[in-house]
Amino acid sequence: MSSGEFLARLGVVFLNNIMAIKYSVVVPAKDEEGNIRPLYEGIKGVMDKIVEESPSPAGAELRRPRWELVLIDDGSEDRTWEKMRQIQGDDDRVRLIQFRRSFGQTAGWSAGFDAARGDYVIVMDADLQNDPQDIPAMLAKLKTDHLDVVSGWRRDRKDNGTLKLGSKVGNWVHRWMTGEKIHDHGCSLKVYKKEALEDLELYGEMHRYITALLAWKGFKIGEMPVRHHSRRTGQTKYSVKKKLKGFLDLVVVKFWIQYSARPMHFFGAIGGAFILVGLALGGILGVLWLSRFIALAGRSTPLLAVLLVIVGVQFLLTGVLADVVSHTYYAKKKAYSIKKRVGF
Repeated sequence: MSSGEFLARLGVVFLNNIMAIKYSVVVPAKDEEGNIRPLYEGIKGVMDKIVEESPSPAGAELRRPRWELVLIDDGSEDRTWEKMRQIQGDDDRVRLIQFRRSFGQTAGWSAGFDAARGDYVIVMDADLQNDPQDIPAMLAKLKTDHLDVVSGWRRDRKDNGTLKLGSKVGNWVHRWMTGEKIHDHGCSLKVYKKEALEDLELYGEMHRYITALLAWKGFKIGEMPVRHHSRRTGQTKYSVKKKLKGFLDLVVVKFWIQYSARPMHFFGAIGGAFILVGLALGGILGVLWLSRFIALAGRSTPLLAVLLVIVGVQFLLTGVLADVVSHTYYAKKKAYSIKKRVGF
């Protein structure tokens, strides 16, 4: 092969791998060794069909598969990483990220979003409860309805009664607190336009509330019913502890959506209420003392009035400073640490 032919082929490979990626599928996994291979096969079959049916404006020479699969190993303790390596060895469209320890699903999504190169980013769970067969319809809805995000709705869930009840309560609280109309904010199967994920800051259990944050930013959110299957192997990662953490993060989301541009409206209202009550109590006591209706000697009520004012001021200042500090911290740091990258 001449040097000219070599450089030409190298250029084609570069374009195929960098410029031609249109779809990125992001899947975080923890202890899912029995599900990774079937999941890959399902995604591969669907995405290959999508690519084959899509026009290729760059010409036949660039008809290399225009999708990628980003798998994130969230500190698995079984053979999940080994299974991922085997898949990547068979298919260079697969790219792998391994965390040093388990950082949680939100960190997995964040790492996947950072690594994704496609114009459309598809996210799903690794437990085979989401069905890759729903991806084409979700992509079609995204494009036809001119949406920025399409979220799956597990209308017929196959989980046990406890998980179903917890999900219903959580979804109701979510809609009540955020005003969002999404029925199933906990469904991992979602399709995003890549630009919707830019500058998105995730930590804690915030992956559950991405649609609420994006709606607040002005992106158009849609929803469609999707299939849901019973878990075949492995154990569910959801627990009461995670639900509680998710609720606490929902409080942060509620605050950020409603008060991020004007935090003094939130903290000022609470701190101001303490201050007004303290001043009112102190004023009433002063009037009663001046009118000689009561004596203040030996009473704790005046101290309570002073304490309310002090607590009001401290609550106001401490709350604002704490929120500013925490937000600045997470805006500058990643919520995960990567041990290895394969296929990058």
